[in-house]
Amino acid sequence: MKAVRFLGDGELAVVGLPDPAPGIREVLLAPAAVGVCGTDTHILDGHYPARPPVTLGHEVAGRVVALGDGARGLQVGDLVTVEPHRYCGVCQYCRRGMEHMCIAKEAYGVHLDGGMAELMVVPDRIAYRLPEGVDATIGALTEPLACCVHAMDRLGLMSGLPILIQGCGPAGALLVALARNLGSNPIVVSDTRPDRRDLGMRMGADVALDPSDPDFERQALALTGGDGFPYAVDAVGLPAVLESVIRLAARGARLLVFGVAEPHARASVSPNEIYTKELTLLGTAINPFSHLRAVGLLTRLPLHELRVAAYPLGKAGDAIAAARTGVSDKIQIAPGLNT
Repeated sequence: MKAVRFLGDGELAVVGLPDPAPGIREVLLAPAAVGVCGTDTHILDGHYPARPPVTLGHEVAGRVVALGDGARGLQVGDLVTVEPHRYCGVCQYCRRGMEHMCIAKEAYGVHLDGGMAELMVVPDRIAYRLPEGVDATIGALTEPLACCVHAMDRLGLMSGLPILIQGCGPAGALLVALARNLGSNPIVVSDTRPDRRDLGMRMGADVALDPSDPDFERQALALTGGDGFPYAVDAVGLPAVLESVIRLAARGARLLVFGVAEPHARASVSPNEIYTKELTLLGTAINPFSHLRAVGLLTRLPLHELRVAAYPLGKAGDAIAAARTGVSDKIQIAPGLNT
């Protein structure tokens, strides 16, 4: 089979590998759509630790082509989405119901071979059947959507109150859709790129602002009557965005860091402002126990508004480059496409 492999030191290659076979309680998939994520570009840039050589791809939808002995809950021909993590099950975090904090966590497409390949093997427990009528392009959005579901759980939204989402790439757009589904009002999105502000509006935002506008923070505050936002999200991962989120926060606000910053990045914040406003500053990591819920939301959110561009395996390098420049709302690898 062909697979897109990260070989280390920023090197990417499409190589031939032996066809895998499913073991006990495993299923063999033919990936049909695999999202290209910021994690993939971070891996290639050396900013996210991976275990090369490894097949990339953790946002996976594919067709079941074979069942291993004892595999349960699936049939050959099912279209499924993959929850791409493996946990040890015995560390204190796993045993406390916090498996996403597992000290021995491994991820498909990072440490374990992922979905940018003609075939992929996963345990049956992490393959979720997609609803009738949901195609692979939408199904491959389940993993990032599950991360956003967990983020909204962390934020603890109360309906009818304003929210600010700074950054409207693919994840920011999903957060906008979830905020609309949860009844936030108004939903304010900001992004320096006009196309992403447009995406935010298509996904359900009420107002889209340009944070590079010198008047941005005044405009944003005016939308809350000057009180600030009771909920705000940094969906960019830049120190300046976190600093802005804190300045725009209302008293008692809950603030969420969703965007993945570079490890060396540092923000300058005022402890006094956090104290006097009684702010709650939250992080969020991956998608613990939220993948099934994300599957249930696929038909309830305007995911068709995301303009997806698909590339064959042989043009994985072009797909990565397209993801960096953002030429489309979302980039996917479609292993079944002809090169």
